[in-house]
Amino acid sequence: MPISTCTIKNTAITWIDAVDPTSEELSGISEKYKLNPYALLDCLDPDHLPKFEEHNNTHFLIIRVVNENKEKLQTVQSLSCKIAIFYNQSFIITVHRTAQPLISAIKENYVDTGKVKTSTGIVIHIVRDALHSFEQPAIDLSNEIDGYESKLFLKKNIPADMIEAIYYLKNRAGLYKKLLLLSNEIVNSIRAEGEEAPALRDVHDLHTKLLMLNDQVQEDAKELLNIYLSLSARKTNDVMKVLTVFSVFFMPLTFIAGIYGMNFKFMPELNYYWAYPITVIVMVLVSVIIFLWFKRKKWL
Repeated sequence: MPISTCTIKNTAITWIDAVDPTSEELSGISEKYKLNPYALLDCLDPDHLPKFEEHNNTHFLIIRVVNENKEKLQTVQSLSCKIAIFYNQSFIITVHRTAQPLISAIKENYVDTGKVKTSTGIVIHIVRDALHSFEQPAIDLSNEIDGYESKLFLKKNIPADMIEAIYYLKNRAGLYKKLLLLSNEIVNSIRAEGEEAPALRDVHDLHTKLLMLNDQVQEDAKELLNIYLSLSARKTNDVMKVLTVFSVFFMPLTFIAGIYGMNFKFMPELNYYWAYPITVIVMVLVSVIIFLWFKRKKWL
């Protein structure tokens, strides 16, 4: 895609926006504006995490923007895309592999209208909009957690695939939090005065809010996972309890039946007329005694 160049209204500041540039195009820009070669290598790396650096009076930062992705198990690279920014008082250069609607919106709403008059102001708006891309996904994750929580406590039969869904939810929340923590350096390193200072404070507030929101989502996902495992263990214990009760009832009965099932020749009880009914009555009495004992212990 072509490289677009514009000048901020009523200033001499140039904004160069490069979408999926070639190495030759970037080299030309680098030579003209004396960009650091190591920062340029980071700029070309599509998987680079957020960072902030300063080289030769030029600030360099990488911010990541969350994009929609329906895959279950995600990575930082599949969850977000990168925007690299070089800027100082006289120019700003943005580099990204795919078209970013936030870049077009900032140009239309702030640059073309003259509302922003410095390169720092443009950077603040880019960082703010990039952070805003984390907000709705975090809200969606929070709503998903509420839905799973309702299923967990209000439904008798817990879906078998719920633990897998909760794990993937926890994985995504952790990635959001990781990106926001790495973006903390960017938010704290940008300096602004005058008209841009309130906008920068809003960025700080937004970053803190998103970090807390995603942290809460991750903690809720962990707790929900622990609750699910606890409920599953409780269900298993209930099954084992029933089986244990049955085994306690039948152990003495099996013992009695085993003795009189040996069929030795010299067993005087075998010749008694009332031997069989007496044995059955003893078995019933043993079962009743066991039942009463369990009730007294409140095991039934």
